[in-house]
Amino acid sequence: MELILWRHAEAEDGFPDMARELTNKGHRQAKQMAAWLKPRLPQGTRILVSPARRTQQTVAALGLDFNTVDALSPGASVETILTAADWPDAKHAALIVGHQPTLGAVAARLLDSNIWSLSTRKGALWWFTARRGEVVLKAMLPPELLEE
Repeated sequence: MELILWRHAEAEDGFPDMARELTNKGHRQAKQMAAWLKPRLPQGTRILVSPARRTQQTVAALGLDFNTVDALSPGASVETILTAADWPDAKHAALIVGHQPTLGAVAARLLDSNIWSLSTRKGALWWFTARRGEVVLKAMLPPELLEE
């Protein structure tokens, strides 16, 4: 199974948190990452997204259908993310578009790290594969590597 964790792109500061929108830089980050990711997504990938405005805007750059999952809101637990993705037993890949520090905590758990949460840049993604009981980090890509 493939599990892709995509942190939302750069967003404005402000309140309420759930209504924060992407900055111009964030829109560029989302567009660049989507252009890299879309042709690489496995057939049948389930796209699950936090209801926060910034995650909705990030995933919109893909131009693909997605499901909003309230449980993926900021502050979601590692278990919530893994359950939503049906990790590691799902038949199809899952793309989760969400928030730090939760996505970093999921990455730390999958990498069997002693660190509670790994830091990742806004707009970055982690791509994991589970095979024969082993977790493999396939890619970790920050958006600045995609800048033109």
